[in-house]
Amino acid sequence: MKVADKSNEITAIPALLTLLEITGCIITIDAMGTQTEIARMIIAKGANYVLTLKANHPTLYTQVKTWFAAAQTTSFKDIEVTYDHRVEVGHHRREHRQVWAVPLNAIPELYQASAWVGLQSVVMVIRVRHLWNKTTREVQFYLSSLASDAVTIAQAIRVHWGIENQLHWVLDVTFGEDRSRIRTGRSPENMALLRRLAISLLNQETSTKRSLRQKAKRAAMDHNYMLQVLTSASPL
Repeated sequence: MKVADKSNEITAIPALLTLLEITGCIITIDAMGTQTEIARMIIAKGANYVLTLKANHPTLYTQVKTWFAAAQTTSFKDIEVTYDHRVEVGHHRREHRQVWAVPLNAIPELYQASAWVGLQSVVMVIRVRHLWNKTTREVQFYLSSLASDAVTIAQAIRVHWGIENQLHWVLDVTFGEDRSRIRTGRSPENMALLRRLAISLLNQETSTKRSLRQKAKRAAMDHNYMLQVLTSASPL
């Protein structure tokens, strides 16, 4: 869904949700889309949400951050909490992810809680990434209409991050989308669609274990391989 000029995702997301059949799905959205009206719309269409909570909701964010900090000091004593811990290794890095999910009633008098239709749980995620030359630590908070189940919510968040890692990173690094000088008329939108189509086809071509960059380069030099990529999604 194209974002209108001088606008942002807040107006595009509801329009996109109107088009999609999302019954039974889990919708994950970055902080820009963490809006009460968007949450209401998701619930009305029979889906659930996991919404990133950041400082664009300063009162709520500060309250949740302060509450989790206090709860950690007591190891969540006498608090109904679910927990998930995963370790992933790959691409020369090790990542530790810890997820705590608590039911809405665990945080007393949550700021304007009734405005978030369907809200059932509040979540904290801590990611510690050990790279070859440094260690990074990131803490994020989420609002969710799912029950307080850290395993399920952690999986939804991980899939969301996978989009960032597997699509946005590839678009920027492999296809140079951010450096593109195509800016006139509908050309940027058309090229964005073509890049995503190319990524989809290259991912479905599995005859060789090469990177997307290597497969794209080979397709540019080998017409037979290019045809193989173009037909990789065909059921025939």
